[in-house]
Amino acid sequence: LIKARQGIAHDTPDEEITSDVWGLPEHERPVPVVLFVDEVAELFMVATRKDEERRDEMVTQLIRLAQLGRAAGIYLEVCGQRFGAELGKGATMLRAQLTGRVCHRVNDEASAKMALGDIAPEAVMAACSIAPERPGLAVAGDTSGGWSRIRTPYLSLGDAAETCRRAVNLMPDLPALKPFRPDVTVRPVQSAAPVVLPHPVTD
Repeated sequence: LIKARQGIAHDTPDEEITSDVWGLPEHERPVPVVLFVDEVAELFMVATRKDEERRDEMVTQLIRLAQLGRAAGIYLEVCGQRFGAELGKGATMLRAQLTGRVCHRVNDEASAKMALGDIAPEAVMAACSIAPERPGLAVAGDTSGGWSRIRTPYLSLGDAAETCRRAVNLMPDLPALKPFRPDVTVRPVQSAAPVVLPHPVTD
């Protein structure tokens, strides 16, 4: 889309194109997409040689997406309890591409360093000092070296699901992703059955 708009030859390598979708007119701009990876360690787990090859290919694609995706309006959000070299090949390279970082309470200084050490070293101790009785408190750092404490409001799972139901009509139509969409059959609940059968109290 960017190539066509700017009159760039179709076979021009992506690496030579520095503009992004935000420079396009609003009516031509594609809908931004956020790829959310929950628990990145699961992606790095391998059991066989075949799994290892698949993992390496997947991590390479994630690194490439993190490097170039923002220009196309594709954003990568990766979550994990520990995000260090022990995860496997490519883990630290992927982490280096992720700019905005948020670190919740950690059990050790090494975990805080993995999250914030390379972008905001001063924030490491702030993350380590978050008390267990302060759920939702976190430290956010950015590539400028700045950091701040943030507090996320509590959102129950039910409220999150309701928000998703209300906003389902805003979901963009992305035909290329349809083969990956889970096949979910919604069955209406006939009648709620009690979890425990009641027993009458008798004398």
